[in-house]
Amino acid sequence: MPDRAAENWDVLEQVDVLLLDVDGVLTDGSITYGDDGGEIKTFSVKDGLGIRMLQLAGIVTGIVTGRSSKALAKRCENLGITHLWDSVKNKSLLIEQISRDMKVPPERMAFVGDDIPDMGIMSKVGVGVAVADAHPDVINAARLVTTKPGGRGAVREVCEGILKAKGLWDETQKQVAV
Repeated sequence: MPDRAAENWDVLEQVDVLLLDVDGVLTDGSITYGDDGGEIKTFSVKDGLGIRMLQLAGIVTGIVTGRSSKALAKRCENLGITHLWDSVKNKSLLIEQISRDMKVPPERMAFVGDDIPDMGIMSKVGVGVAVADAHPDVINAARLVTTKPGGRGAVREVCEGILKAKGLWDETQKQVAV
C-alpha cells in the first residue's frame, strides 16, 4: 500500500509536468446526459485554482483521457490547459510523444488516475498518484494516494503538494491572494 504520509509527498519536488485523467479525477466519475444528448460534467473550482497556481509557478498541466467531450474542451479553455490528449485508447503508449512534445523526461512527470486504464501510464512517469476513491489495484500501483476523492479536491491536493515540495507554495499563494 502506498504511503500517504505528508513527508513522503516530497517526491513531488521532481515534477515539472502534471498529467491528469478526467473522469474520476477531475470529476467524481459521474456522467450526466442532457436532453440534447450532450454530456454534462461537474468540475471542482478548488481543483481549478490548484491548476492555475501550478501554471503561475511555471509547472505545466496536461490532460490524458480516454473520452472526449465539449464540457472538457470548455474546462481546458477556461483553465488555459493547452495540452489535451483525448480519445486515447492506450495512455501508456502516449508518454513518449508527450515527453518529446513537452521536452520533459517521463521521470519529471506525475500522472493522477483512478481506474485500470490509468495504471500503464502511471508506471511510466516519475510519480503515479491515485485519488482516494480509486480502484484498489490503482491504489496499490500508485506511489502516492490523495486523501480526497476524485472531483472533490484530489487534484488540488496534488497541486499544493507539488508547490510545497518545490518550495513555491508561499510565493504562489501570495500571487492569488490579491
